[in-house]
Amino acid sequence: MKIKITSDSTCDLTQELLDRFHIATVPLYVIMDGVSYRDSVDITTEQIFAHVAAGGALCSTSAVSENDYIEFFTRELQDCEGLVHVTLSSKMSVCYQNACNAARRFEHVQVVDSLNLSSAQGLIVMEGAELAQDQTLDEVQIAQRLREIVPKVDGSFVLEDLEYLRKGGRCSTVAALGANLLGIKPCIEVHNGQMGVAKKYRGAYEKALRNYVRERLEGNDTLRTHRIMITHTPVDDGIVDMVRDEILQYQPFAEVLPTDARGTISCHCGPNTLGILYIHLSLIYI
Repeated sequence: MKIKITSDSTCDLTQELLDRFHIATVPLYVIMDGVSYRDSVDITTEQIFAHVAAGGALCSTSAVSENDYIEFFTRELQDCEGLVHVTLSSKMSVCYQNACNAARRFEHVQVVDSLNLSSAQGLIVMEGAELAQDQTLDEVQIAQRLREIVPKVDGSFVLEDLEYLRKGGRCSTVAALGANLLGIKPCIEVHNGQMGVAKKYRGAYEKALRNYVRERLEGNDTLRTHRIMITHTPVDDGIVDMVRDEILQYQPFAEVLPTDARGTISCHCGPNTLGILYIHLSLIYI
């Protein structure tokens, strides 16, 4: 059977990776000054940050609608026998619910809740694409395999400051001011579909990133070392290469794949946000 794997634009995979794995995505929306733009179709991350830097209001985001999913599934099913769609965490967005509602109109569409975001979601999507190469598996079997992988995926990011989270109402002005004054770089971790502060690093951003990579990877024998993502909003030159070198110092990953965070993720995190995302051999939550 020919099974296609699709996802929301929040999977933050590069066009090269989308082409390599034959993955189609449906965009969420970025709202700037009351106007909705399709993420990475009508608006870029650079435009979002330039707007805010020029004094504009922080952009907001909205989910893929049920009708959007119906149109998307209809189009993508034209050249396959079944489809598995991986969504942004159901605890962060109504995308999953809207996709499920849309999928009920089709006989061969399965929806998988990534319980994650960004390229942690993207890792699940790529796993699905690799499973789809085994043409003996149908969409139900692939979806079940992916649901077993979901609680093994580790997604986290380090933010240089909390200004975008403050502007977006996700932390208080006092907390953001205190963190900035103390030079705190928070590590945000996704656990069972929800984001929370896992660690607070002090000092320069580069030092925080080095400590972050070391603490997550050094001596960790629970990892699948086939693939790791480095996903980031705009960062200073050399930061991504430095993180790549740090990763390979601690773990022999076969692939280290840098990707840019798309507009939906960037709207909420701001510049100088970077995360490493990978899969464990066993469950990290139940």
